[in-house]
Amino acid sequence: MAIPSEISSPPVSLTGEEPLFIVLNTGSGRHAEGEVEREIRKGLAAAGRRFVLLPVRDGRRLPATARQAVAQAQAEDGIVVAAGGDGTLNAVSQAVLGSGRPFGILPQGTFNYFGRAFGISQQTDEAVQVLLDAVLKPVTVGLVNDRVFLVNASLGLYPRLLEDREAWKQRFGRSRTVAFWSALVTLSGAHRQLTLTLETERGSRALRSPTLVVGNNPLQLEQIGVDEIDQLAQGRLVAMTARELTPLALYGLLLRGLLSRLGDAENVITFGFDSLTVKLRGRRRVKVAMDGEICRLPTPLEFRVAPEPLWLLVPRQPAQREQG
Repeated sequence: MAIPSEISSPPVSLTGEEPLFIVLNTGSGRHAEGEVEREIRKGLAAAGRRFVLLPVRDGRRLPATARQAVAQAQAEDGIVVAAGGDGTLNAVSQAVLGSGRPFGILPQGTFNYFGRAFGISQQTDEAVQVLLDAVLKPVTVGLVNDRVFLVNASLGLYPRLLEDREAWKQRFGRSRTVAFWSALVTLSGAHRQLTLTLETERGSRALRSPTLVVGNNPLQLEQIGVDEIDQLAQGRLVAMTARELTPLALYGLLLRGLLSRLGDAENVITFGFDSLTVKLRGRRRVKVAMDGEICRLPTPLEFRVAPEPLWLLVPRQPAQREQG
């Protein structure tokens, strides 16, 4: 997920006095109502740092609020900060990319893959300290039909897993255990196979598959046992798909993923790329999940690396950035 060394220097240099414009999704995470906001205010007030808090109670308002934060940051040479789960980070980064403003995060999600990859804690007080003493790091951003994704983008079975997982969370709460049992139930059902044509700079391939996932997070790839992590270090993306599978075989893949051995499965296909065109037979639009948020996009799907990086605030000490 790093950017090759030939990328130019940051568009700004941090002075430690920039105002922070914080988009806070009040519905994210497992904290008591108002707890995250109190932690943010306490930490920044103690440091004497100027900030503007922009709370969002309706997720549909995230894009507009993110654009407002970017406009204010541009006017006052400030930093845009996203406080919430991966979906919140996604929505805010969509507005920040290409704006010339730095991006900070206060992650609150269940898995926190994006933040953990850079040593940024889910503990709000610790993440606030990173904002106060940070350096800028260029981060590769994935695009699908020009929509941003930071961790992954997927179609087919994976969006269905996410939809079902959200329903389970509404009933049983947000936890990794709930997510796991939800996945078991979803995989037990019948699933439509997608007829795909995958076109990259190296040629094309046709196959039938229940899902396609494009990854942009080394921590997630390492956790499930996919070998192409080095492709991310080269500023590329990694595609993961599988040949047509029975429900029993899907259970086998889930088990391999839990054991960090997904890349060893003979039915799994993985490869790195700079750009990927995905054509789907009989589909004019398709559900795509980007960092856990689902929308419908027109086909064909065009996956590529964004032409410029996202400039992320990360811990000053290199050892902290490797925590994962």
